Amino acid sequence: MPDGATPAYDALVIGAGVVGCAVAYELARGGRRVVVVDSGPAAGAGSTSASSAIVRFTYSTHIGVATSWESLRGWRDWSGHLDASPTEPLARYHRTGGLLLEAPGLPLRLMADLMSTLGVPYELWDAEELARRMPALDPGRYHPPKAVADPHFGDDARGTVGGCWTPDAGFVDDPALAAQNLMAAAQRHGAAFRFRSRVVEVVGDGDRVSGVVLDDGSTVEAPVVVNAAGPASYLVNDIAGVLGDFTVQTRPLRQEVHHLPSPEDFRLGSGMHPFVADPDLGTYFRAAPGDGLLVGGMEPECDPFDWLDDPERYDPNPTSEVYEAQTLRVARRLPSVRVPGRPVGIAGVYDVTDDWTPIYDRTSRPGFYVAIGTSGNQFKNAPVIGLLLRELIDAVESGADHDATPVEVALPRTGVRVSLGAYSRRRAINSESTFSVLG
Repeated sequence: MPDGATPAYDALVIGAGVVGCAVAYELARGGRRVVVVDSGPAAGAGSTSASSAIVRFTYSTHIGVATSWESLRGWRDWSGHLDASPTEPLARYHRTGGLLLEAPGLPLRLMADLMSTLGVPYELWDAEELARRMPALDPGRYHPPKAVADPHFGDDARGTVGGCWTPDAGFVDDPALAAQNLMAAAQRHGAAFRFRSRVVEVVGDGDRVSGVVLDDGSTVEAPVVVNAAGPASYLVNDIAGVLGDFTVQTRPLRQEVHHLPSPEDFRLGSGMHPFVADPDLGTYFRAAPGDGLLVGGMEPECDPFDWLDDPERYDPNPTSEVYEAQTLRVARRLPSVRVPGRPVGIAGVYDVTDDWTPIYDRTSRPGFYVAIGTSGNQFKNAPVIGLLLRELIDAVESGADHDATPVEVALPRTGVRVSLGAYSRRRAINSESTFSVLG
């Protein structure tokens, strides 16, 4: 940029998924001139569109519970959060309740204590209460999860399980639309969006970033750049040359989500249609609009991880192997479900950290920030992620040494203060993480 010239934008966000759009919205309504660039065709068209969009509070860290509880209020008042017009089509939150079943090693008591501290309603159920409240579910204990080919896959239950019930949990019915809602809200505050535009270089004025070069050869100037590129975030970090002091790394992981016909005793409107996280069998499932059941996996040890070298080169179609593993486990927990012979569903890519906890941080390169490693569990926090990044950027750009003294943020709806040091790129691996999509 020539001496004395003014950059075209105050901030540039790489990635127009739900996280990138949330960051763009908060930066724009905070007064910055913002541009978002994305290699895809539309907001939310990447990994966001494959999200199960579950909103839950059963985390094993204080900040995990606090941010998800704060975000619930944003989803409940999505129109108000966006300052949307009455006629704008909006994603909608469905309050179904959520059930997390017991499993060895799951810190259920810790999660309950954290929810108690933060005022999140919950109930701990034993197997008898589970059977009474949710008769459609088999309360058997089958742990550990087993591969379908394992000769013990069909063994009888060895005991029973209870779980933790959170009545305010639920899901958002259209994750891609939620990202588009955030894009529209950012545009109302002047943000610009450029699609089918891939970042090939992060340029700088000395060490500090000054913008990016796109694959069409054009340069977009901005003194603040935020990497929210999802599964491609590690590639962007490599281009920017900032990975040297990261102690927590990210990798792209292919994941499948399948659709089954929902049994009559587990449909929206049936009176019993919660989100169920089942680490005992290694799956999760929830009812979906249109009498469907959405099924995913919780990364049990018996299932191989499908790590990708290139986050854009993968098969988007479900495979018979993963379909069988996930749906036949669900059929053990929900015996009334019917499992068709052919898989129906989609495959997406998660941006996974070593401990399944995100990185919302500055980097060693001045002006370059990251909102990455969302690991399939951060969609729910879209109403608050943008605020966390805006507060971080405002503080660091004003001279704060976030690495030495982590920025604290007062969450506006609940009043809880959280330290963003929990999301540091330089943190120790979080030993309290559940190391799965549960985060």
